[in-house]
Amino acid sequence: MAERNWQFKTKFSTKSYGWRGSRLAISRLKEAFSEIKAAAKSDPVAGGDGAVSLMERIWPAFQDIDTSSGALGTAVARTLDKLIPILIEAPADHSTRSKWLTRLFEAVQNDGVEYLAPVEGQWGEIARYPDLINEYADRLIGIIRRAWADHETFQHVIGTSICLSCLLEAGRYAELQELLSTRRMKFWSSHWFGAEALVRQGLWEAAVAYAEGVRSDTKSGYREISIDRFCENLLIRHGRSDEAYRRYGLRVVSGTTNLAIYRSLVRAYPDRDHRQMLLDLIETHGDKGKWFAAAKDAGFLDIALDCAAVHNADPSTLVRGTRFLRREAQVCGDRCAVRCYAFARGQRLRSAGLGRQRGHQTSFCGVARDWCNGLGPTGTWQAG
Repeated sequence: MAERNWQFKTKFSTKSYGWRGSRLAISRLKEAFSEIKAAAKSDPVAGGDGAVSLMERIWPAFQDIDTSSGALGTAVARTLDKLIPILIEAPADHSTRSKWLTRLFEAVQNDGVEYLAPVEGQWGEIARYPDLINEYADRLIGIIRRAWADHETFQHVIGTSICLSCLLEAGRYAELQELLSTRRMKFWSSHWFGAEALVRQGLWEAAVAYAEGVRSDTKSGYREISIDRFCENLLIRHGRSDEAYRRYGLRVVSGTTNLAIYRSLVRAYPDRDHRQMLLDLIETHGDKGKWFAAAKDAGFLDIALDCAAVHNADPSTLVRGTRFLRREAQVCGDRCAVRCYAFARGQRLRSAGLGRQRGHQTSFCGVARDWCNGLGPTGTWQAG
């Protein structure tokens, strides 16, 4: 394969970014991926080689950057998620792919913060050829077995996920489970391979039970969410969406706002009653007052007003909601107007919350009263 002149290589030399170089590095990653993606369309093998070239340069180029914000790590992970399929699908011959793996293995060994963890986790798929898959499994399994057999000390073996991935892709399920059973502590990053092995053997219910057994009694967080998503997806795929919704869906759904959380749940379970889903979310996640905007935008105005009556409803959100309800008065009717006004009478907000007006307090009550004044003596909406 002829050597390609990649433009991104000049921007990924060793220590080419300083302590505050995170934003620039993220921009360079996007440029590099665009170049590789464009090349892969006409020459998939060249695209695969470009992916390897970028992967092996990430740590040397970024090692001096402050990564405390997490932005760079997230950008690297997203870039790798898009590069790995290019690398897997490239129709490279055995010799070329073997050389790629050699370069990547060296890059993994030198990776100071495990940027290439996604690559390790899909090593068996990247290797493609059965003899290459078994080669890396056999190279590492002995080292890992000795390290995990020592229950007195914790030993980290670089390339653990490479070995587990290769055992999985090679169909060596018994060896994989035997190896995992020797580990003193359970980590989902490793035991996911054991759960996936059960799925591939058609034992998906056993896989759910296996995943549940990896949970930590003392620590929660990302690992617990990953286990929930794994189990939820399995149940949905096997026609048990109601169970998936109740056991995992309500607690695993995420988003930057409550409205985003609600919409994400609707996308995951489009056939369920949307109103009940919103009520389930409020009950599960709590903080009822924080769900006003989600209920309003979803069109459930009675639920929105119930949320507004709670003490922790956000004032600025309520004011925006009042303006919305004023436009929708003909739809929501008198009851909504009266309830909103009754709630508003008890609320007084300092001008810092709604904008200063000569230093005086601003009353949400006044905002709601102005809206209610739009109702005529018969209770019908009058424009004005």
